Amino acid sequence: MTGDAAALTGLANFKNAFNYTYESRYVSGVVAGMKLAELVKDGKVGAANKNADGTIKIGYVGAYPYAEVVSGYTGFYLGVKSVVENVSMSVTYTNSWYDPTAEAEAANSLVAAGSIIVSQHADSTGAPSACEAALKSGTTVYCVGYNVDMLSVAPTSALTSAQNDWSIYYTFAFDKLLKGEEIPTDWAQGYTVGAVHISTLGPSCAAGTAEKVAEVESALKAGSLNVFDTSKFTVGGEAVTTYMAIDTDGDWVGDTGEAISDGVFHESTLRSAPYFGLRIDGITELNAQ
Repeated sequence: MTGDAAALTGLANFKNAFNYTYESRYVSGVVAGMKLAELVKDGKVGAANKNADGTIKIGYVGAYPYAEVVSGYTGFYLGVKSVVENVSMSVTYTNSWYDPTAEAEAANSLVAAGSIIVSQHADSTGAPSACEAALKSGTTVYCVGYNVDMLSVAPTSALTSAQNDWSIYYTFAFDKLLKGEEIPTDWAQGYTVGAVHISTLGPSCAAGTAEKVAEVESALKAGSLNVFDTSKFTVGGEAVTTYMAIDTDGDWVGDTGEAISDGVFHESTLRSAPYFGLRIDGITELNAQ
């Protein structure tokens, strides 16, 4: 489904679609932030979990350094940061969409370096399983998954997972087809139509998490909350005021399509596939190639 070529080719039978996954990433980050706030309150965040500047360490296992992954991990980070301001996040890439061993190793390296929360944009249970094992061995660490509910492999460590509901798009597309109507070249939606959500909250979630999630989800649906509000992040210490989203000449650099207006980076509106490629302050990629 992910792609950016449908609009460029102009073919009538070529369509691209995606979900506003960054929204469910943000909400899952809020869940993680609530847990982190609880850990801080309970004195569970130690010196090893902090950087020299005092920020608390969290980690992220990513598949590839693509905009889809960058968009997702940035949404997650901003969700955490909306609850606990003094956090920094390290991202480790596996360079594979599905590699349980590599994902577990990546999670273990992040935990060993002090990350107390670990999330993922990779498709196996490797990272949550590693976090569960670490927690059982006495290391304080909790995880947030992707696509599937991770409670079966991480019943104590897993807090929730960011999820997609592709039935929303398929129902939309087939309804258009049956009515003889044109299917949009690009389609992307999120919480407003139920295309994204988070999984069941785990038993280790902090008190008040369900209520906070309901509040944030309502704001996303109402449009009163924008995940990529540019007042909430900087790049190189500077505010971001412009970003060209679409690459038309194949050099992997956006040359058209202004993504920022009214103080918001509008993700997946100029095309369905994510194009948020900004590396914002507070996030460090450890092994991007």
